[in-house]
Amino acid sequence: MAELKSTDSGIFLCPSRDGLSNGETFRQLDDFNYFTGLEFPNSMLVINSYNDQIILFAPHTDFRFEAASRKNDFPGRPLGDDPELKVKSGIIDIRPFEELDEFIKSNVDAHRKFKVNFNSLVPGEINEIKTSYISSWSSEQALIYHLQQTFPIIQIESAYEDVGHLRIIKSPIEIETLRKAADITVEGIKAAVKYIKAGVDERTLEAEMEATFKRLGSPRIAFASIIKSGPNSLWPWRILASHYERRNRKMENGELVIFDVGCEYKNYVSDIGRTFPVSGKFSDEQKRILTMETAVSDAIIAAIKPGVTFAELKKVADAVIPDNEKKYMQVGLFFGHHLGLSTGDPNDSHAKLAPGMVFTVEPWYYNHDKNIAVFTEDEVLVTDTGVEILSKALPRTPEALEKLMKSK
Repeated sequence: MAELKSTDSGIFLCPSRDGLSNGETFRQLDDFNYFTGLEFPNSMLVINSYNDQIILFAPHTDFRFEAASRKNDFPGRPLGDDPELKVKSGIIDIRPFEELDEFIKSNVDAHRKFKVNFNSLVPGEINEIKTSYISSWSSEQALIYHLQQTFPIIQIESAYEDVGHLRIIKSPIEIETLRKAADITVEGIKAAVKYIKAGVDERTLEAEMEATFKRLGSPRIAFASIIKSGPNSLWPWRILASHYERRNRKMENGELVIFDVGCEYKNYVSDIGRTFPVSGKFSDEQKRILTMETAVSDAIIAAIKPGVTFAELKKVADAVIPDNEKKYMQVGLFFGHHLGLSTGDPNDSHAKLAPGMVFTVEPWYYNHDKNIAVFTEDEVLVTDTGVEILSKALPRTPEALEKLMKSK
């Protein structure tokens, strides 16, 4: 089991996912999975740094496996009552979930501080969670709200930095799993490229790519696949996703089609992006812009090594972008994001790069004046001596991308 080392005392509460699958295969919350390796529903991991306690509060049985009217179909499954649980998890102190309230109350009464992994932008004490008429809450928000309503004097702080400092460095096993996820995504994109031509719609490319993911061992996509062509390519995903049919247009010659996609493998994810010409050949202007954009990416990647900061990488990017293109380039401090159990793995934007960090490099280019958007996204691993590009098997220059399309 992974060990959380807090910078100061506190009781870390790590919830597991609710047991209902809503039609999808159950997937545990990232932190609970990371710290326990378990797929238990409706449980709570507690890491108490006041006295070095690690406690798992778990229900006796899994309610998903029980139905009084269909005992033959739903024979039951033990959770907290599983005699092998301590061996499987490495957690010695396992208690009935019903005892969690009293545990929290006694520590609140003792004026002890609690921590929940929430709100990466504002460290320290978590303010009251407000309700609204329409909202989508994370499991952590629901937990915080419940704690604040049940124990009005409770003190809750964000554990984001504590969790981020641990999860930001990947173990050798995690790195190998991330490599495999990247390899599967590369092969999926290569499979979909065979179907790029005028008259084909975007969802056809998604279907061919995602089918390849599953054939190669990926149980699910890491996020809704972003494959966008022509005018669609000029809009970020949150805009495209707000219109049902906007993300299924038929491609036309002369247009570009952008892939921003990833699969999941053994709970670890990938995220890779490329731009292809629908006709199989870039125009001179498309080639110029893509070459400029990949040069920015190349400069960032070349500067990656242990000890460098993200702020320094941003300076490298800013220095390479031509002045007349700066307003079209999206290269903030987060020109990419960390990868692991999710495409938004916890991180520390002020940290120096260290071996074992895995993140994306993805300078975006959206030019609404010329109606051209290009996108290149690579996955990189910081090594002892520099950087390894996990997505290197996928071509990225205009000439190499055209060659890949000709080989279909």
